[in-house]
Amino acid sequence: MSDLPAAWPRGRAIAVSVSVMLEGWSDGAAPGIGPMGNPLKPGVLDLQARSWAEYGPNVGAWRLLDILDGAGVKAVFYTSGIVAQNHPHLMRSIAGAGHAVAGHSWAQEIIPATQTRTDETRDLLRCIEVLEAASGGRVRGWLSPRCTPSIDTAELLAANDFTWHADYFDADLPRRLDTPGGSLVAVPFTMEVNDMPHSVRYGNEPAAFTSTFERIVTEWTAPDARPYCLDITVHAHVFGRPFGAIEFQKTLAIARRHAAHVWLTDHASLAALYAETSAV
Repeated sequence: MSDLPAAWPRGRAIAVSVSVMLEGWSDGAAPGIGPMGNPLKPGVLDLQARSWAEYGPNVGAWRLLDILDGAGVKAVFYTSGIVAQNHPHLMRSIAGAGHAVAGHSWAQEIIPATQTRTDETRDLLRCIEVLEAASGGRVRGWLSPRCTPSIDTAELLAANDFTWHADYFDADLPRRLDTPGGSLVAVPFTMEVNDMPHSVRYGNEPAAFTSTFERIVTEWTAPDARPYCLDITVHAHVFGRPFGAIEFQKTLAIARRHAAHVWLTDHASLAALYAETSAV
């Protein structure tokens, strides 16, 4: 493990980051996928999918906060600007519990890759403004909707004093990312233990979320294994419901039981750890 930052816990190869996706949609928009499965014809507002998504800030996020508090675990809450605008009390509670608030675009139907640079800049700035006003703290991390940035996203983030960006799937460990706007930490994001593809897109039973996580942390444990980052990711409107919250709680407990080679962290802490020794 000689290529790791000095602060990485010795002998604990697996860094498990916990993330909560706290997502919202603009007025007149709704998720493109929902529990009913059969999409409506283009131009029709899917009020069922929209109501399903609004469970996240109304109920699910509060339940996940309780679980995190009970487990003594900190997470990053990747939050849509529109959620922070409409639920400032929730944002204050998240920040007050010691969790990091990071940007997740203004709304989930706004994909940076589809925007002009001007429009992306506008939405980034208003997202920063409302997230910081609602949470009372600085916003330094970002994950794009669909994890799909534009060719300008990283540069715009660096130029606006962000320190980490999680739209990356091509490495096991954080790395320095240089852009014309400055440098960032590119934090790897893994999808194997993520409720959205796992349960919504592919229809796996909830317990498969937990068994997938347990299989990874129990079967890839060789002392000389290359270190890597692994994410536990839940959406407040998906696994914030009891059927999924059960599995989220179980994964945290499994991680605790395997503390000899697993350490619980979050993207904000990983980025800070990496930046300490890489001059980002």
